[in-house]
Amino acid sequence: MSETWFLLCGGALFFLWGIAVFCFSRITVRHIEDNMAKKGELPPEWDKGIGIRLIMYAMVIVAKKAEKVSLVNDQLILSYARRKDWYLALFFLVSFAAFLAVISVGYFLYGPG
Repeated sequence: MSETWFLLCGGALFFLWGIAVFCFSRITVRHIEDNMAKKGELPPEWDKGIGIRLIMYAMVIVAKKAEKVSLVNDQLILSYARRKDWYLALFFLVSFAAFLAVISVGYFLYGPG
């Protein structure tokens, strides 16, 4: 395998992950937070513009389990999550893990040093 293969694969996975982030945030997170707003529950105040709640929402939806102590309201997330949200969350997490794996292997094989 050559360095070019890792660059192409890493680039493709980066764009795939970008599509996953866009779809998950626009479809799932918007749906959940709109329903939460109807109940008077606001998104986490600490996550204004950072986007860390996307990862937390995805992990809660894929695990289908509410933790007792969490930075986000797991019960509300699970109550508003639909079946297609589970697939989008899984796509989001798997595409990120694949991208991270490929760039990590590429760094250790072809990185500086």
